[in-house]
Amino acid sequence: MTDRNSIPPLAEARWLWRRLYVFMASFALWRLLASAVERTEAAQLPRVAAGLMGLLALTLVLYLVAPTAQQLVALLANLRLRLAEGRTR
Repeated sequence: MTDRNSIPPLAEARWLWRRLYVFMASFALWRLLASAVERTEAAQLPRVAAGLMGLLALTLVLYLVAPTAQQLVALLANLRLRLAEGRTR
């Protein structure tokens, strides 16, 4: 069995990459909203803006709540061990 401390962390767990992803996604959604505002008829603007803001909110919630890839790998490894123990009993 390998030592957990010897495994380098995945890029998703690093501060810079997670924040860079969220910054870039937020910027892209902001540009999409600006483009949609320019092209959309005035009557449809509230609906388009609400949908894009909801998508941005979902991205931010997933960023704050969702586990990193490293945490998911650890969770799946733990699940496999528990399932294997259940079969041997």
